[in-house]
Amino acid sequence: MTTRTSAPDTDGGTAAAEETVAILAAGTGRWLGLHAGRLDSPAGRAELPVTPRVKALLQLALLCRCWQKAAPDDNALEPVLAVVEHAWRRPDFPHLLAHSPDSARPFGLIWAALAPAGSVTDARRGVLDRLSADGYLTPRRKSPYLHLGTRFYAELAGLGHELAPYEELYACSMLARAEDVPVAELDVCQVTDTVFYLSDYGFRDTCLDAENRERALRVVERLTEHCVREDAWEYAAKLLLAQHCLGSDPLRTPSGTAALGMLAGARSPDGSLPGKTARGQAPGSAPPQQYFRWAYQPTLVTALTTLLLADGRRPHPVPTTAPPTARRTR
Repeated sequence: MTTRTSAPDTDGGTAAAEETVAILAAGTGRWLGLHAGRLDSPAGRAELPVTPRVKALLQLALLCRCWQKAAPDDNALEPVLAVVEHAWRRPDFPHLLAHSPDSARPFGLIWAALAPAGSVTDARRGVLDRLSADGYLTPRRKSPYLHLGTRFYAELAGLGHELAPYEELYACSMLARAEDVPVAELDVCQVTDTVFYLSDYGFRDTCLDAENRERALRVVERLTEHCVREDAWEYAAKLLLAQHCLGSDPLRTPSGTAALGMLAGARSPDGSLPGKTARGQAPGSAPPQQYFRWAYQPTLVTALTTLLLADGRRPHPVPTTAPPTARRTR
């Protein structure tokens, strides 16, 4: 786990923030357990376009992977994991990945990397073999952002590759160049995903030295403040997690506590986040299937963030092995 840096808690505010994190984690996890099955239901397959539905299932699998690492004994995980396991057993799922030509290879790699234990072994091997054979696991003409994500998921899938080291990929990233860029011109997803891939969502230290880490943290905190001003709920949740992955304690930073308070205020009684932003939330009259489309992604992101924030505050044994090397593997 990443080492945390924080100021002493002198007023009990952190204890209240920890309680808020627990409430958000429980509510969002419960909502997903009740509703995520729509993604792989006959109704969901009829209502939802193929590519957004596949992407949503991949996001759910990522959540389950982190959830299993952080809180494997959490009973709330079981119904969510069951959705992923059922979807990955469907023989038509690999074909759905290729529905959009532009996303076929990245979706295929992510699908193979996040496959639940023991699922679709032959189909998974076939996808990975095709990715290796067609040169996808080489630098080619990939943007730094795509290059970084490809390396992360290739290593998660256990594939050899010829992709650049994490240090090089960070140096070419938007995040590395962002300190003097106006926040309105920054892509929050590129910034946060860069942090997530470098740190494996907080489960390992980043490759950044102290100077680069502090520079990245300043960018993330500035973006968090901006998203709080804009009432951008989903982005604020991602940035809270990025602060955590960079070794900060977002429950003790002004931007982090403001973002957490905003998410708590946005939460619906059923535990979900009703939209990505305050201006872009589901209308009160939305039927269940429409509400699901508005609420699913911000609720999942908030669940992932609060789950990992809670995990980061529990004591963990000191690892006995070194973190993965950042060099090329072949």
